[in-house]
Amino acid sequence: MRRKTKRLVMISGALGVMGVAAGLTLFALRDSVVFFYGPTEFAEKAPALGTRLRIGGLVEKGSLTREGDATVRFAVTDNARDVRVSYTGILPDLFREGQGVVAEGTVTGPGQFTADSVLAKHDETYMPREVADALKKSGQWQPDGNTASAAPALLPASASAAIR
Repeated sequence: MRRKTKRLVMISGALGVMGVAAGLTLFALRDSVVFFYGPTEFAEKAPALGTRLRIGGLVEKGSLTREGDATVRFAVTDNARDVRVSYTGILPDLFREGQGVVAEGTVTGPGQFTADSVLAKHDETYMPREVADALKKSGQWQPDGNTASAAPALLPASASAAIR
């Protein structure tokens, strides 16, 4: 074989091996990919039963019910549509009605979702990016205002006066 032919065979072989490795990697990761849906997207796309995904929005006021020791049912809303969520486990300390939440689990029916993990916002100004994007998309986004102007109100009067 000529030198040029050897190089071509080596490069072709290397590309083939890399292609097979990429294909196997993507095949192995296909089950770990979790898509995010807002309640309106969830209703419009109607994912198949058993599909693993994330639901995000606000916990609907008045929807939180507790059953037994650890089972909780609540609705996640974007103020246009809502999804009924069932969760068995310990909720985060900051979980409450009217606050942002992301629940990860599986679809159990039309408008029904069983979560195996629930994430709540961690301070007064934070909202998960997916939740904020879903609320903006549905036209329900209402930002709390400028956090910089709220900061001096948290300081003692003497410190607030010193800043001005």
